[in-house]
Parts: sequence; structure tokens; C-alpha cells
Amino acid sequence: MGVRCGSCGEPLPIAGLPHLCPRCGGLYELDEISPEGARNRGGNLPGIWALPSMRALGVEPVTLGEGATALVPIRVRDRDVFLKCEFTNPTGSFKDRGMAALVGVLKSRGLGEVVEDSSGNAGASLAAYSARAGIHVRVFVPESAAGPKLAQIRAFGAEVTPVGGARERASEAAQASAGEGAVYASHAYSPFCLAGYETCADEIVAQLGGAPSAVILPVGQGGLLLGLSRGFRRLERASRTAALPALVGVQAVACAPFCNPSSARSSATIAEGIRISRPVRRAAVVQEVRASGGRFVAVSEEDIVEGRDRLARMGFYVEATSAVVWRALDDCMADFPDPLVVVLTGTGLKARLGGD
Repeated sequence: MGVRCGSCGEPLPIAGLPHLCPRCGGLYELDEISPEGARNRGGNLPGIWALPSMRALGVEPVTLGEGATALVPIRVRDRDVFLKCEFTNPTGSFKDRGMAALVGVLKSRGLGEVVEDSSGNAGASLAAYSARAGIHVRVFVPESAAGPKLAQIRAFGAEVTPVGGARERASEAAQASAGEGAVYASHAYSPFCLAGYETCADEIVAQLGGAPSAVILPVGQGGLLLGLSRGFRRLERASRTAALPALVGVQAVACAPFCNPSSARSSATIAEGIRISRPVRRAAVVQEVRASGGRFVAVSEEDIVEGRDRLARMGFYVEATSAVVWRALDDCMADFPDPLVVVLTGTGLKARLGGD
């Protein structure tokens, strides 16, 4: 799989792992996998590493048993809905798919120390997979991040550096550290995470026997949505599915840059995992949603709490960030036929009591 700057076409350097193109400052992008590559088998590779997007990375697997998450059917208003339980990944979130890919690349390039910024789940995932690979991690976190998530990051041996102010301040601190020579292993900037997220599309199609009419999921940076889109398109090219699903990205009203492009406002929300006022790949996410026939939906704090409680009473204990999907599902049911897939992205087990 080739990696090149999406602006000037410059290939990724052989050494190191810059998060932006040194030539023009553009974002790196992954080449699409050829139909021939998509048909090749995974041999004895473990789990998601046997799937096309991960095989195409061409690196030794770093795995904690990520993927193979359940797709659980429920009935909602006499409709068929399937919940993709990404909160059952090893560290409790979908981020494990992306971090398995990213850390595999880091290890293959001999990188022994990296920095990242995170409100919790990405940092925990990077810390876990880096511990598996023998890589030291320093994570810059907003001071408001949930205590259980920070405890999880520290448990894996990573350094945690709290940063005051808005969520963006943590990102700025990590990038400043990268400017001083550190490797910025950013889940937002890295194209390699998208290869991991693609595997979720492979699983959904295999579990359903085809693509759903729509996939509803939380969006912060939008990486999971981009990965799903790549995966569904690849499966269509390989004749594994006849149609592409509409992609519905859900945000909190308090921070909804996809729903309100003219606003960079970021108010407090219990859905802290998607409190991102300036998504790095915003244009690409908007393009994929429009092309799919989907849309963006913003939900209130009251709706988030109600969704979290409703899901818990059905046996799904997720964080508030995941629960934004419940009200969006209700809004979308009139527009999309069965089956619908809703992605539950993160566990409630490491959420702050009463919120995230």
C-alpha cells in the first residue's frame, strides 16, 4: 500500500514518520488497494491482520486480539437494527483497530518513542499497543479527561501530561513536542489508522451477508467514518457487496463542526470523545458523507443522557460519546430501509460517574 501526500504527491519518507508532508505541509493519504490485492488471502495472520487493508501495510502484526466484535440484532419500533459492539475491543474502544495498524508501522520503522494527544481512548489504545511493541509513549491530555481513562493510560506505562484549557491545547502541546524532534503518532493525522478502521466494514458485510442501508456512528475527527467508507468501497469493487451504505455522522450540539461548518465553537459536552472543534480531515469526511447519501446529525445533552440510559437498560454499557447515536437512529429510521447498523464506539466502564 503506497502512502503519499494528498496535496503534492510526495511519497512518505523511508525513515522516520512525519505527520505532515515536509515538502508542503499536506496530509498523507493511503493508496486504495487493487482488486487483486483485495482478493489475496491472509494466510496465518491473526485476526484483522488477515484482512486486505492490514495485509497491505506489509508490516509484522502487533496485536492484542482486536476486532471480531459482535453485531447484535435488536428491534426498534418494529425495525431491524444491528449494534456493532466496538466497545468490546481490548482497551474498550474502536481505536484499537487503528492503533494496531499505526503501532505496527512504528515498530517496523524502528521508532522507540512517540507522543500523542488524546481525551482518553486513543491515548489508552496507543499506550497498550506500544507496550506490546516495546515503544515508549507520552500522551498529552486535556485536564478535563476522565480519571479512569488516564489511569488506564498510565497502567500501560505511558507518561501522561495534562494540559489546561480547551481540547485543542493538548494537540498543540503534542505538535510542539513533535517540532522539537519527537515522533507525533497522531490518530487524527496518521493515514495508517484508516487501514485498521477499514476492517470494521469487512466484518459488518461478513456478519450481515451484505452492506446495510445505513451506518450511524459518532464523529469527532471522523477517522472511523473514513475507514468504513474506504472499506465499503473496496468491498463493492471486489463484488462483495452490491451497494454502499449511507453514512450518518453524529455529533453533540455543543461541538458540531460538521453540522455547522461556519462554527468552531466547542462548548462542554459529556460526549468528550467527539469534542473536536477543528477536525483534521474535515473536508474528506464531508465528501464521503455526501457521496454516500448520508448526513450529519447533532443531538442535545439531554438526548445523549437518554440514549446512554436506554442502551444500558438493553444491556449495552457504553460511554456518552457512543450514546449520541440513539437519538440519531430515531431521526433516521424514516429515511433508510432495513437493515441499519449503529456503531457503539466506547465502553462505559472507564467513563466518569455521571458522564464520560
